[in-house]
Amino acid sequence: MKDIGRLFDGDVIGYFLAFVIDSFKNTVQAFMWPVNIVQISPPWGPIFLGVAFWLFPIFLKKPIEHWLFDGEPPPPKKSRKNKSGKKRDSA
Repeated sequence: MKDIGRLFDGDVIGYFLAFVIDSFKNTVQAFMWPVNIVQISPPWGPIFLGVAFWLFPIFLKKPIEHWLFDGEPPPPKKSRKNKSGKKRDSA
């Protein structure tokens, strides 16, 4: 009976360890995707990546936020302060 318990304990530890390792590998790959884009074609990869970073907030950010956060109130706007430290209208 103890041997069966050891078998299950080993499987649980192995499963947990594999999960942690796979999660770490996925995290590293998620942060490394720009490197893959740049390496596709040395002159065009960085240009494509720069254009994508420039155009994303202009054309795609608001539709994606609307799709993800539909029905939620927008975050409050931050009020700007002038050089004297007084708040001014954020018009």
